[in-house]
Amino acid sequence: MKQHSIAVFGGAHIDRRGRISGRTAPGASNPGTWFEETGGGGFNAARNLARLGHRVRMVSPRGGDAAGELIAAAAAAAGVIDCPFTFLDRKTPSYTAILENDGNLVIALADMELYAHFSPRRLLQRATRELVAASDLVLMDANLPQETLAALVGAASGDGRLVAGIAVSPAKVIRYRECLTGLDFLFMNEAEARALAGADNADAEAWPSLLRATGLSGGVVTRGGRAAVAFDRSSACLASPPSLPALADVTGAGDALASGFLSARLSGLELAASLRHGMAAAMIALRSPCAAAEEMSANNLREALALVPVPRMLS
Repeated sequence: MKQHSIAVFGGAHIDRRGRISGRTAPGASNPGTWFEETGGGGFNAARNLARLGHRVRMVSPRGGDAAGELIAAAAAAAGVIDCPFTFLDRKTPSYTAILENDGNLVIALADMELYAHFSPRRLLQRATRELVAASDLVLMDANLPQETLAALVGAASGDGRLVAGIAVSPAKVIRYRECLTGLDFLFMNEAEARALAGADNADAEAWPSLLRATGLSGGVVTRGGRAAVAFDRSSACLASPPSLPALADVTGAGDALASGFLSARLSGLELAASLRHGMAAAMIALRSPCAAAEEMSANNLREALALVPVPRMLS
């Protein structure tokens, strides 16, 4: 697979996850275990893409604290070129989640105030402009402010490069509304798609038309263990994920899907093949306790592809 230059803008923070050991008892103390690692939608994708063989630079705001040093070390370990904006007097953002015994999310708390300080003027710096200009793909996540996302999409559009976004959450995906027409792909789950489209939908096949109506020309909507749908300007397809005997953790699976999909797209693969690659990458993530699986590699992705069914074309 050819190495491509990728710039990722977005979240790189500390992920804390508590997993309940038995049946979840709301409003009560639940026995469980605690796990802490580096995470963030953009940072998870950056590490996945680097492990798939690409040259990846990560741009994110960071505090001048021990948590920021952990992120720098994690970037180096994954082969990501770290390009932070460091605020020495502030703390690095964090995300704290409580998971059920089966790995599904119960509730999460996001302490992300620092991301609001990543203003559009940061994109005007010469090094950042040169980074965007030299990239085959610019990927961002919705941890960034709305005006920064719009400015980044505007700066990245053109010259034949891919421009893509990760939704992050239903509350944050609407930050893309002003710049949807400049995105080639947006990666979201069904709750995020509902928030963006302003409509509920029980039929996966209807998502492409609903989302195109917002101005979005391409995207992927995941639906947990049910079929995921992908679309671009001219086509759409549907694929069911293979069943897994057990989930290690759902955290980072969507970021992995975006990574596998975009890696394939950069290599010139069509929509259906790109979706298969994305689902194969998500499988690797679901088998790992880490948000960005250390097992992610081009070889492991090829092996996982054998388990992913051929998507059904919708148009």
